[in-house]
Amino acid sequence: MANSNQATNPYVLVLYYSRGGTTAKMAQAIAQGVEKISGIEARLRTVPAISSNCEATDPSIPNDGAIYCTENDLKNCSGLIMGSPTRFGNMAGALKYFIDSTSNLWLTGKLVNKPAGVFTSTSSLHGGQETTLMSMALPLIHHGMVFCGIPYTESSLLHTETGGTPYGASHWAGNEGERALSEHELKLCQAQGQRIASLGLALQSGINQ
Repeated sequence: MANSNQATNPYVLVLYYSRGGTTAKMAQAIAQGVEKISGIEARLRTVPAISSNCEATDPSIPNDGAIYCTENDLKNCSGLIMGSPTRFGNMAGALKYFIDSTSNLWLTGKLVNKPAGVFTSTSSLHGGQETTLMSMALPLIHHGMVFCGIPYTESSLLHTETGGTPYGASHWAGNEGERALSEHELKLCQAQGQRIASLGLALQSGINQ
């Protein structure tokens, strides 16, 4: 997936937080879906963990995986797909901390009319996937983004026996994260990436006319 810093190249920001690696795998699948659409690329970004120890700090560049998201990554995107594991039916604190720091983008309307979607992973099948997805949707709606789920024209929504919701892609990872993305989960991740990428290009074209 492209990691270009050129704001002139249209891109969908795939922003996620992952501790066990399953949400990161979903992000990669979503990015593959984005890049099936010609004329736009995926930009994978993560956020640092937070600690109750006020002296604890993370390196400015992660040891592995995606690099940390900046305000410019968010401001200049053509679309956003945001993912988090479930924490008691809510998004993880690290992602919430980052989103809480974006009030300047809210005040200046930099994300208004850009398409956005969300995704999540849980250890148990009914571990709060839908509430977590909606918790992530709320700040994006406040930013004026165009929130987009997954339509039931995606047949995997009707046949999945693992994760997958109309509110966004989801994954049942298992207690130890031992479950790989199912065929339906993978298809829904890629479909979500494709949908946001297509809408990002269309809405950007309309705004620029």
